[in-house]
Amino acid sequence: MFCKCFHEVVYMTKRGKSSIFSISKICTVLECMNLLQLTGLTDLLSPPFDGDKVMRKQSRIKRELLAQDTPRITKRIAFLGGSTTSDIRNVLEIFLLNAGIAPEFYESEYNRYYEDSVFSNENLDAFNPEIIIIFTSVLNLKYPPLLTDSLSEIVAKIENEYARYKTMWDSLFTKYNAVIIQNNIDPSPIQPEGSGVLYSSLSNFRDILNVKFSEYAKDHPGFYIHDINRLASEIGLSRWRDMNQYYAYKLAVNYDVIPEVSYSLKRIICSVLGRVKKCLVLDLDNTLWGGVIGDDGVNGIIIGSETAQGEAYSEFQRYCKALHDRGIILAVCSKNDTDTAKSGFTHPDSILSLEDFTVFYANWEPKNVNIRRIAHEINIGLDSLVFIDDNPAERAIVRETMPEVSVPEVNPDDVFSFIRAIEINGYFDTVNISEDDRRRNDTYRQNIQRAELEHISANYDDFLQSLDMEAEITPFTEVYYDRIAQLTNKTNQFNLTTKRFTLAEIRAISEDERYITLCCRLKDRFGDNGIISLMIAEKEGDKLNIILWLMSCRVLKRGVEDVMINRMMNEAAKNGFRKVTGSYIPTKKNGMTANLYCSYGFRIVNDDESQTLWEIDMEDFRPAKNFIRIKGE
Repeated sequence: MFCKCFHEVVYMTKRGKSSIFSISKICTVLECMNLLQLTGLTDLLSPPFDGDKVMRKQSRIKRELLAQDTPRITKRIAFLGGSTTSDIRNVLEIFLLNAGIAPEFYESEYNRYYEDSVFSNENLDAFNPEIIIIFTSVLNLKYPPLLTDSLSEIVAKIENEYARYKTMWDSLFTKYNAVIIQNNIDPSPIQPEGSGVLYSSLSNFRDILNVKFSEYAKDHPGFYIHDINRLASEIGLSRWRDMNQYYAYKLAVNYDVIPEVSYSLKRIICSVLGRVKKCLVLDLDNTLWGGVIGDDGVNGIIIGSETAQGEAYSEFQRYCKALHDRGIILAVCSKNDTDTAKSGFTHPDSILSLEDFTVFYANWEPKNVNIRRIAHEINIGLDSLVFIDDNPAERAIVRETMPEVSVPEVNPDDVFSFIRAIEINGYFDTVNISEDDRRRNDTYRQNIQRAELEHISANYDDFLQSLDMEAEITPFTEVYYDRIAQLTNKTNQFNLTTKRFTLAEIRAISEDERYITLCCRLKDRFGDNGIISLMIAEKEGDKLNIILWLMSCRVLKRGVEDVMINRMMNEAAKNGFRKVTGSYIPTKKNGMTANLYCSYGFRIVNDDESQTLWEIDMEDFRPAKNFIRIKGE
């Protein structure tokens, strides 16, 4: 398309024509050039990496990313390094910018990670980090084992090493409401004992210490392991570290693998902030099974343990099933007759069933059209979708027409490459799995049933009444902290201030008497929607300031916003406040809430391009009517 438009413009320009048509073509060319530039940038910043190119062009990549009109959230990230970390930090920055996060960095002096963690540091205190990365390695062990050590000496060294790290973590948690990301211990570049089977070997020492790190993570929300032990295995020990670079520059990892290391950190940060994908859209023929169901029939498709290829397709289905079971939405987008396509899941060796798919589109329309329908039906953004298809032409069409959708390259002759493409990109990474995650597929399926009920109802009020809704509104409680943190980082449309909070920050706010917190769980005749709305208000003299108000898009226009403002105003009255204020901070996605406060009688007291401040006197508020019962009232 680019070449065709370009030559038409050149031809018309040479003939002296400057019609609207030629201007239109010029615009199309410019748009295509921009798309090509963005596509090239996306390819460069997507694994597998050309490490040399990323390292050489990092400054240029950063400039191009900053030039894009992309909304980004700002996060303060502290790097506490046991080695040189500046290059890792710089490459991490471009990955985060590409993911919609604008990082501000604090970086410790070389090998001062322990001192910055444990002792007073005015600069770090002033920076007040939201995320702390402790970048250490096997080279930073203070009490490494010796082959001549006794069993008791080995045990004592493990305890001393762990105690040293635990002192750092406990100190950082005490000083900051920050997420902590800690490298575990990677393989050593040397192994004098040979095979490593001795109890006193460094390999065994590392494994035991890594287990203790994981146990700390299990008991401390907001603490996450950066698994460089596995990353080193994936990259290969021969590439992982160059000791000459360490001696010369104190680089704990090979310069050439810094993009992989930085991308691995980016994946954790995006997962903590809820910036991950929600839905896996799958082709069928030669993707979920071998062969063409329309030609080969159910008995002719390849799946199961009879052949190596069949086992590979079974493994991919098993992988998709595991994603589904932890809350990832599965959808089908296939060029097929619907009934024929569905029959494939009646094969006795099929791992997946029709019930595992929230949306199923099998027809002969273009796949980009059906993918757009899938997003609309589920009510999620295109940027929440990942599309897997064995056909390179179909992948190319979706990439060109829907750049928001993630479409990784796969090798149709290597079915395991489908899994590898999903894993290496970290599309569905998670740092925790909440009960709401496990129920997500049921929730979206129920939403489709609700939409069908709305369609047949005489009017909207009848529809709302027929839903038989009940809301449970409570302060933030620990059992919901994970879900609350997820919502603050994922919700964009009904989100008046778009403030983002980590799990540690949610916990701190919940325990702070300066704040009033509310979360709403909604049930109806079709099922439990889970926690779907949040409010946080800060006390200030005789005023209560609402600093966060959001609601999941899956319950829009049900009246949840009415019960939430009613409850917050009740809380304000109980606490004796005379006024309540609320802010609206505009973004590209939250325009629907621009005048929300106005609908409840609030008046504007300050208005500029960056923020609108609304206020109401308590005696002027009139409770909003709705069709939702409140549990306990």
